[in-house]
Order: sequence, then C-alpha cells, then structure tokens
Amino acid sequence: MRNLTLLTDLYQLTMGQGYFNEKKHEQLAVFDVFFRPNRLITYSVAAGMEQVLSYLENLHFDGEDIAYLRSLGCFSEDYLAYLAKLRFTGDVVAVHEGELVFPYEPILTVTAPMLQAQLVETAILTFVNHETLIASKAAKIVDAAGGGVMEFGLRRAQGADAGIYGARAAMIGGCVGTSNVYAGKLFDVPVSGTMAHSWVMNFPSELEAFRAYARSFPDNCLLLVDTYDTLRSGVPHAIEVFRELRAGGHEPKGIRLDSGDLAYLSKQARKMLDEAGFPQAVICASGDLDEYSIASLKEQGAAIDSWGVGTKLITSADLPALGGVYKLAAVFENGREIPKIKLSDTTEKVTNPGVKELYRLYDPDTDKAIADYITRGGETVDDGKPLELFHPVETWRRMTVEKFRVRNLREKIMQNGKRVSDMVPLKELAAYFRREKARFWEEYTRRDMPHIYKVDLSPELHALKTKMVAGKGSAE
Repeated sequence: MRNLTLLTDLYQLTMGQGYFNEKKHEQLAVFDVFFRPNRLITYSVAAGMEQVLSYLENLHFDGEDIAYLRSLGCFSEDYLAYLAKLRFTGDVVAVHEGELVFPYEPILTVTAPMLQAQLVETAILTFVNHETLIASKAAKIVDAAGGGVMEFGLRRAQGADAGIYGARAAMIGGCVGTSNVYAGKLFDVPVSGTMAHSWVMNFPSELEAFRAYARSFPDNCLLLVDTYDTLRSGVPHAIEVFRELRAGGHEPKGIRLDSGDLAYLSKQARKMLDEAGFPQAVICASGDLDEYSIASLKEQGAAIDSWGVGTKLITSADLPALGGVYKLAAVFENGREIPKIKLSDTTEKVTNPGVKELYRLYDPDTDKAIADYITRGGETVDDGKPLELFHPVETWRRMTVEKFRVRNLREKIMQNGKRVSDMVPLKELAAYFRREKARFWEEYTRRDMPHIYKVDLSPELHALKTKMVAGKGSAE
C-alpha cells in the first residue's frame, strides 16, 4: 500500500506547526465534508469512503518524508519528531457509499486531535470529491441509457489514479463493466473490450481483419464496423463472418459503432442483421457519449443495446469538479462542545455549526423520500409526532409532515483510528445505490428541470446558526 501521508497541501503542515507551537495540536476538533449547490447538480452519489479509510489507517511519516520536510527549512525539530510518531487516532462518521446526497449535507465528519484532523483535509477531499463526482455522472448516464453502460475512459482520464478510481466510482453509479483491466482485477468487476480501428487497418482488407479476429475469439466475436464504410462494407463483412462462425458451430456476439450518425446507422444495421438471421447480435455504440447524447439517440429510436462511454464520463466533462469542502464545525474544551461557524457575505458560504446528525424522512405508504433533516448532535427525531420542515434561508417556506419514517443516513466507519466497517464489494455498493435511488420520486432525479429536494435544519440547529451569525461567530 502506498504511503500517501504527504498527499497534502503545505499549509496543512504549516498550520500544524502553529498548532503545535500554540499547544493546540491535541485539542479535539470536528470537521465536516459537504458540497455547495451547483446548477448542474440534481443529486450526487457518495463515493470515496473506502479510500479515505485506507489512507487514514496507513497515515504515517516515514524517514524519507521527515527528511524531505526538514529540507524545506520551515519546521522545527521538535515538531518533526512529533510528526515522525504521528498516527491517526480519530473517529470518522459517513454516509454509505452509493447513498444519494445533496448540497450542505455533512456526508463525512472527522473528529480527531486538531493537528491530525487538519492534516488529512486535502487527501480526504481528493478521494471524496473525485469519486462522488464520477459516480454521480455515471448514474445520470446510466439513467439516460436505461442500463447497459460500460466505462471506457481510462485513456482520457487525468492520470492513472483518476482512471482506476474513476472506474470504481462508475461501477457504484451503475456501469456494468469497464475497459480498465487493472480496475477489473483490483475491484473484481467485469471487463470488456474487443478491437480498435488499428486492428482492421493492419490487414489487407476489412473482411480478412474480421476473419482473423473471429478465429481468435469465435465465442466472443464483436466486430468494429465503421473503419471504412459502415453500411456498404462493415456490416456486410460482419454478417459474412457471422455466417462462417455459425457454420462452424459458434454464435457471434455483435457489432460496435464508434462514429457517424449513430441513430441512423444503428437502425440500418439492426435491419440488416435481422434480415440476415442474427436478431440476437447486439449493437454497441461508443464515441464521445454522455447522458444528453444518449437521451437524444433513444428519442430518435436508435437500435443500440449497450453503450461504451469514455471521455465525458471519466472527466465529468460538463462539471469537472464537485466543489466539496472540509470545514471546522466544532472544537472541544474540557469535554464541552464549542460550535464553530464560517461567516461570509455570500449566504451559501455560511456553514452549519456544531456537531450534527443527518436524517432522511420517508413516506410510510410509498417508501419514497420526503426530505433530509440536519439536526444538532444528540437530537432525536420522533416519527410519532408531526414534524415541521422549513427552508434554512427562506424560513417562510414551510411544510408539516404528519406521517413519516426516519433513518439516520450516517454511521461510524472508523473509531480511534481503526476501521469498524467491512469493505463492501462494488457489486453490493451498486445494488445499494439502485435500491436507494428507487426510493426517490423521479421528479427529484430527472435530468431536466428537477424539483429541488428539501434539505432542512432542525429548529435547534437553525436557532444556533442564527444566534452565531448575529453574534458574528460566537454562540455565547
């Protein structure tokens, strides 16, 4: 396992030196991870928690790390000696990977000595921001396609780790396979892929290229048919090879389209394959696809069975950053919680102070989500009594929920620096996401002009926030 302890911004370490000098480095602190609204965010799919756990369990400065920090000339020897013995000893509470989450919700909370909690900010945001972003993009692409999406983005990812963990996140979001062999082995997920245009170009003719491929893979023969002329060359040659395969006792898998008018070409190819006696042959499409182009193709009646999506998935092209933040919510002095708040002239940047809990309310008759509810730590939500919900800023927007079931969305995944939750296989995470998404009305998750899902504060938390804003950051 790689030691990623230096995967941090320098200011985490310089603040650490300052906390050490001021004797604040052991003060217990609480930091929340959440993201703010964006016009492209309807919902997000939480991911990256497994990487957070692995990172925190392995957190330590080795000899080379300390030597490098010493070479920077800005840290004292007693501080470096402290870092040399440092291990993460805190607690982490988080939502389940695959959970639908919304702006301002504390999807992960770190409670640890101040220096430790500050040091791990950058890496935690790296993991959660990236994987949540890609899982969310994958979910929207899969929703548009209705399933059958394969992640093909490794060659366009911003580096190897982005490709590997982007593939992981894409599987949580609903992709059925990946082209990434390393990710397939690492995460035990299906891999898929056949040939590139270069294969066809490297033979004297397209037909000979297809025959050669069929000889190597007679029971898994999926041919790329758009190297030269899709309908007058590619598909007819594929059909000829398919007939030869059948004569030899094998059945072809199908064809792939990677360019051109995919709606027209797929419909024509489907007709040709059916008339030739190969109705079971699938048509796979690829080529700069996303949820918008896939939805358009389906509206045009494209005869496409599966989708290979690369660049716009692995880079989340229309929203290249989630914008998740890691903010101080509270410190403890002599066992007493002291809430902290970040103030701003921009309302959206004012944080929710203190230790918090995150609940989801469900309609008991439909089992559909009604709203999410953020409370102060220690508050309970009584599902036997009506609950008034109100918008945290526009407080006149209110509703009373008479009947509901309630679920705490978060659980402790690390205690005293040791993980307390088992690693969950990706297939189970993907299944979890599908089940939870089905508990939302389509109006909240649709691609175009969705309803805004309610995320409300409890009266107690809202009163604390209002008091601290009025007192310019003080709860006294």
